[in-house]
Amino acid sequence: MSIFDEELKGLKEKILRMGLLVESAIRDSIKSLVERDSELAKEVIKRDHDINALDVEIDEECIRLIALRQPKAGDLRFITTAMKITTDLERMGDLAEDISERAIELNEEPPLKPYIDIPRMADIAQGMLRDVLDALIKGNSKLATDVIKRDDEVDRLNLQVFNELLFFMIQDPTNVSRATRITYISKYLERIADHATNIAEMVIYMVEGKIVRHVTI
Repeated sequence: MSIFDEELKGLKEKILRMGLLVESAIRDSIKSLVERDSELAKEVIKRDHDINALDVEIDEECIRLIALRQPKAGDLRFITTAMKITTDLERMGDLAEDISERAIELNEEPPLKPYIDIPRMADIAQGMLRDVLDALIKGNSKLATDVIKRDDEVDRLNLQVFNELLFFMIQDPTNVSRATRITYISKYLERIADHATNIAEMVIYMVEGKIVRHVTI
């Protein structure tokens, strides 16, 4: 294996490590909400620094590889795609931090209702993230396409959560503060799924050289 191949392998490993940190942040942020564990939420907020540090590290490595190795064709597409992907991963980490902040606020008040659809949304979003990273590493555009299709289910659940919470707010105005925070969390998860979809679109471009943004798949 050439030095460049080793460097590309190391880059892939860093992206996977960043993805695992983001997935953990999403999982723990929702756990802190459902189990009313504010200490866990605070831990998620602290760990966001590690995600940000990897974002910078990966970007610097990509720039170094382009400048020194002058990669061509598929390797160049992978490196430039990696730079864009880490931006989406970093934003997913920020959204997990946002969920944790809302969880801390909600945990200080009596629960409004059991959380049912929110954990479902989180499970789908985490699965999308896992699979899109697998698609990136394996160069599997079919798996990336499957990830994009799953975004519709997250959108449907987000609307369902909103409609349900709207009923709670209309029924009793004292519910407005808590219900609004829960709708924020639902929206954060919907945006996390959108970022996974963005990554999937970039993987398809990397593998097939085909731009699928704003195209129905």
